[in-house]
Amino acid sequence: MDSTRVTEHPTSFDRPSTGADPTDPRGALLRTPVPPRASGSALPAQGSAGQTPPAAGEDSPGAFEHSQPGAEQAAEPDTHRPRPTSEGVPAQPDGGQPGGAPPGDTPSAGVIPGEVSAGGGQAGLVRPDSGAPTGAPDPGRRDGPPEPDRRTGQPTAPGRPTPMRRDGDRLRFVGAATRRIARGMDLDEIVMGLCRATVPTFADAILVYLREPLPVGDERPTGPLVLRLRRTDRIPAERDTEGGFTPAPQPEPSELETVGAELCEVRPGSALAEVLRGVRPVFTDTPAARAALPELLGEERDFALPDGRRAILAPLRGRRRVIGAALFLRGPERIAFEADDLLVAAQLATHSALGIDKAVLYGREAYIADELQRTMLPENLPRCTGVRLASRYLPAAETARVGGDWYDAIPLPGSRVALVVGDVMGHSMTSAAIMGQLRTTAQTLAGLDLPPQEVLHHLDEQAQRLGTDRMATCLYAVYDPVAHRITVANAGHPPPVLLHLGGHAEVLRVPAGAPIGVGGVDFEAVELDAPAGATLLLYTDGLVESRLRDVWTGIEQLRERLAATAQLTGPDHPPPLEALCDEVLDMLGPGDRDDDIALLAARFDGIAPSDVSYWFLDPEDAAPGKARRLARRALARWGMEDLTDAVELLVSEVVTNAVRYASKPVTLRLLRTDVLRCEVGDDVPQLPRLRQARATDEGGRGLYLVNRLARRWGATRLSTGKVVWFELNRG
Repeated sequence: MDSTRVTEHPTSFDRPSTGADPTDPRGALLRTPVPPRASGSALPAQGSAGQTPPAAGEDSPGAFEHSQPGAEQAAEPDTHRPRPTSEGVPAQPDGGQPGGAPPGDTPSAGVIPGEVSAGGGQAGLVRPDSGAPTGAPDPGRRDGPPEPDRRTGQPTAPGRPTPMRRDGDRLRFVGAATRRIARGMDLDEIVMGLCRATVPTFADAILVYLREPLPVGDERPTGPLVLRLRRTDRIPAERDTEGGFTPAPQPEPSELETVGAELCEVRPGSALAEVLRGVRPVFTDTPAARAALPELLGEERDFALPDGRRAILAPLRGRRRVIGAALFLRGPERIAFEADDLLVAAQLATHSALGIDKAVLYGREAYIADELQRTMLPENLPRCTGVRLASRYLPAAETARVGGDWYDAIPLPGSRVALVVGDVMGHSMTSAAIMGQLRTTAQTLAGLDLPPQEVLHHLDEQAQRLGTDRMATCLYAVYDPVAHRITVANAGHPPPVLLHLGGHAEVLRVPAGAPIGVGGVDFEAVELDAPAGATLLLYTDGLVESRLRDVWTGIEQLRERLAATAQLTGPDHPPPLEALCDEVLDMLGPGDRDDDIALLAARFDGIAPSDVSYWFLDPEDAAPGKARRLARRALARWGMEDLTDAVELLVSEVVTNAVRYASKPVTLRLLRTDVLRCEVGDDVPQLPRLRQARATDEGGRGLYLVNRLARRWGATRLSTGKVVWFELNRG
């Protein structure tokens, strides 16, 4: 009957191939069948053809923990991938029986617990098959002088197993480890990938130090070089014992538990600075590394390092400069590092450093993009008279925070407000930059109080000046709370949805128009009723269009969702704006986020006619006195007599200035809302400016009084002239 022996190998999550894989968290011990041998012979040969196995029980200089040789045939051993010998197997006497058993003694085959192997598992002593003939020749032995060790060049003694060929195993380990490191997108994922790839397959513990702060791109760091301990990883005290795995014995207390300082400053010319400048990994038993470790780990922690070649210090160098260091550690119960392990550490350090460098660059780009997007959109919506506003913005994905969607609410003269929503084609920083330019242009045009169709016409011209391929859709609406009307112009954008107070939702019939940037297209505006209590919803196509549905299907689903939400609050109470926006976004499914989304909701409260007083005044000398009398009557009707003196003084000053230069009738309007607002309009486009009047000047003090007595005041240029307004707090 064939016997078995316990040998430790890690497994791969990537593909079922031989070789070590750092993704195995256990540093696994796999049972590998041993080819049968004749009774009375020595252990099977562990080297290739022509090599004499050295004595077992001694540390092999070529031993490597994560080796995983391929399956061997019992009758024809694989000369390209010889079977490793467990470190705990003692040398066999001539009789071939463990413990000096005579050749005729044939106990039952099995695994006898032996010494602790270098991998942390238990090795086993193999008893020969009772049916094997005594004194059979050993297939791993041959006559003649012993072959030299292929690694050390020294002749091997008869009966000693030769070291394994583990170059292929190292290559497989490095390949699997670099794949795991490369999967990380940000800094923490890359550092975690390095730690998980290394422990326990390559080392028992790892300490990763990174520069604080990390330099970005080509920028030159200022100040001293400071390294901060970013992450540590160690073999857990208990391993998985399922499937033949045994717990790894841990020394008490563990020497690796106390290694590592949180922060260290690399002094110029110090031993640590020289090691980091050398870039290549070094064993910590070298004089230079031994002198550098107290500076890295702290003077009081250097004693915790294991002796011998059980630690490797590898600098992490990015594209321009050293950005950190990694310290690989092995405990005293494990085989020491070899010279070839420096190459493995160098590969791990190189891939990790380049990944960290790219992650820092990506993080900075994402930060810039996020800041750009945030500054392009309004930070807070304005508080306008007669309308309440709410908004939402959702990027297409966390990795693509930048898009060309925008929304805006712009106060206009006469207590009106402009509602804008637009979408620049593309999802890049260029699209966001173009969006910012178009939004700024729209704000400037709105300040001129141009009609909606004229605003879109000028936006179209601006987009053509920016480039031939700068395309965007936009919807521009102006709400007048006094007239309870809304004027809408569209440039290829999805139509708005109006939710009435009773719960009925309708898609407004607005001419579609051509997108901005096409050029040579006339835009048309329509004027619609905007009843009090109704809610207007403006949105971009990312809300209603995806790979799973077309735009009109999405618009119909949006209309139904709004109607269903309104039914929950009853026919006399509209749903709260913030909750309504959340309900609208909840209609998106997992596959509906193909585009970023901008959403603007406006609740029309309006201004009641009883709260508005409006007059025309001829541009004559008697106009200021008439304006004072009209304002006094309106305040008496509203029960606001305590504001009579201030209002008469300010109205007289503003109307006097308007009559002096106007050639057409002057308008005077008082609005009672949460404040008292007075507006005086004329046909002169020049805006008044506040200035300090000299003692000898006869005029120039009117706006000074307005500035001192009014809560707020301002002047807005119109297409037909200007409006000067001021506000007073109600008593």
